[in-house]
Amino acid sequence: MERKKFLLITAAATPAALIGQSVQAQKANRPNKGFVVKSNEGRFAEKTLLGGKSPNDIKVSQKDTNGDLTVFEYTGNEKGGPPLHVHPYQDEIFFIVQGEYLFQVGELRHNLKAGDTIFLPRTVPHAFAQLTDIGKMFFLFQPSGKMEDFFRALGNLTSPPTPEQGAKIFADHDMKVVGPPLQF
Repeated sequence: MERKKFLLITAAATPAALIGQSVQAQKANRPNKGFVVKSNEGRFAEKTLLGGKSPNDIKVSQKDTNGDLTVFEYTGNEKGGPPLHVHPYQDEIFFIVQGEYLFQVGELRHNLKAGDTIFLPRTVPHAFAQLTDIGKMFFLFQPSGKMEDFFRALGNLTSPPTPEQGAKIFADHDMKVVGPPLQF
């Protein structure tokens, strides 16, 4: 009977030991001190321009968080926004710094201004449109997923993508386009 008890305890403890090792590995790969990224600058001095004129700077990288979180600072220099889309694996949070934005989350629409925050849960179709000529916001993805590479891909475009090309870029980065951009 003692052998059976030992085997049961060992089998039950193995997942906990593996989780503990995983947590230790994550701690080992994280920075052991904080860092500052100045306004209008990107982490690792990286610049990403969307549409050739709107900076979308990485402030906290997936490299800093083992993929748990990415934070962007976006300065929009034109009206409009992305098509209605779904993230199956990431939640998003937007904090408006300047300007006015229209967000759609599921069937609901919300007007946001400076100081407002909105949470967009994974699997819920959403989109936003910048309503003012200039806007600024911070937004984050949790977990990071492929979002940094998504914005790098958009930043490397030399002309606006066709709807089909845009849908492929979304799909290549674990998102699905489910509708057109918001009309305002």
